[in-house]
Amino acid sequence: MILKRMLASVGIGGTTVETTLDDDTVQPGGTVTGTLRVTGGRVAQTLEGVSVGLRANVEKEYEYEDSEGETHSGEYTIDVVVAEQTVIDEETELGPEQEFELPFEMTVPMEAPITSVAGTHVLDNVGLNTRLHVDKALDRKDVDPLLIEPLPAQAAVLEALHALGFGLKGVDLEKGNIPGTRQKLPFYQEFEYSAAGRYEGLNSLELTFLTDDDGVDVVLELDKKPGVLFGEGGDTLLRLSIEHEDTDPEEIAAKLHEWVHAIAGERGLF
Repeated sequence: MILKRMLASVGIGGTTVETTLDDDTVQPGGTVTGTLRVTGGRVAQTLEGVSVGLRANVEKEYEYEDSEGETHSGEYTIDVVVAEQTVIDEETELGPEQEFELPFEMTVPMEAPITSVAGTHVLDNVGLNTRLHVDKALDRKDVDPLLIEPLPAQAAVLEALHALGFGLKGVDLEKGNIPGTRQKLPFYQEFEYSAAGRYEGLNSLELTFLTDDDGVDVVLELDKKPGVLFGEGGDTLLRLSIEHEDTDPEEIAAKLHEWVHAIAGERGLF
């Protein structure tokens, strides 16, 4: 897989870099390896450094008050560096159209967002960005996609929700922290599901993984319907901590069903 990036320097020829990955699929905690091929532009330039990073577009919510005192909310996206590896940090003179190659490797954090499930791309705007520092200029901030597949324990949870009848509607990244979890990054990933028909008092469900070397925190946010059996409705948070060896979807499905059933009720038997 070859990813291309062009750096345009004002008034002079640009320098290009091609990033060749040994494998474009990785899991959280894994290592991305490849080779950078740097090609000088039409004139000599000074290459001050090269780095490879995993970047993500993350949604951040905001509130504001209008002139009549009413509060409104919205969201915008910010660019977050999830991980970054310096390839070279010393000055190198680049002659016109001079070429050289740089091998690199970068560890993907255990908390990295999942972008692909069973080969299906589920999340955009997360990927690799090769940054060239040339004559005090930097390249652009857009990224080339990287397929980050779930760890076995995470995949078992996703399979369990599917078996319970939940349908995946979308995946996004939210700026913020979930207290009492393993979270280290300044954002978290949400898998948004439509309600499974078997649960009478449920509108929807959101899933978040917070992962480190020791295990996975599985956080569920249940949007309940209002009613006599289910109270006033609204959101309920549930958290299940599992180990990386917990990879049986049936066992996880039974536990999740027990929780969801207790909160939202059920039309039929499990």
